[in-house]
Amino acid sequence: MRLRLVREKTAFNFLGLGSAAMALSGGLILASVLLFLTMGLNFGIDFRGGTMITAATEAPEDVADYRTTLAGLDIGDFAVTEIFDPAAELTGAIQNQVTIRIEQEGDDPAIQADTIVIVKDALEARFPGINFVQTDSVGAKVSGELVRAGAIAVVLAIAAVLFYIWVRFDWQFSVGAVAALVHDVVLTIGVFSLVL
Repeated sequence: MRLRLVREKTAFNFLGLGSAAMALSGGLILASVLLFLTMGLNFGIDFRGGTMITAATEAPEDVADYRTTLAGLDIGDFAVTEIFDPAAELTGAIQNQVTIRIEQEGDDPAIQADTIVIVKDALEARFPGINFVQTDSVGAKVSGELVRAGAIAVVLAIAAVLFYIWVRFDWQFSVGAVAALVHDVVLTIGVFSLVL
């Protein structure tokens, strides 16, 4: 006797679940919009403005020491993340790296430049021989332009999909495809708002 995972004759009324599926989908979309409005998204420095410094030391250092050193500098919100590469010895990559993200305080670029100098001086005093691998800064004006450009790109992409499917098939298919696309994007934003 052959193993059968699916019966030969299947009859499942998917369309009968239409009202329940619509209610579930609508509830999830509403929850996603509420999560986005209340919790927002955890944008990186590209979209918020700020500074990211990547530093490396000869010997492994505790991330808590970095946080303690930076906490006394009054530089605003910051985050320190250890970069771990298990194949660093084989590939010759730099070991013992951390990434320091500092949110921008105000719109003045001079404040951001002063913050970078203060942070680097404090880290050099605490960790002699520290090497600053990379320093990136994004101003508030640039980050605002990125958010605007990203939103415009999403709207134009949806409009292009709508137009192509409309021309290639029928307008009903284009509306359904775009509705499904927007549905999935809204749910993804809701999940990101919840977990990030």
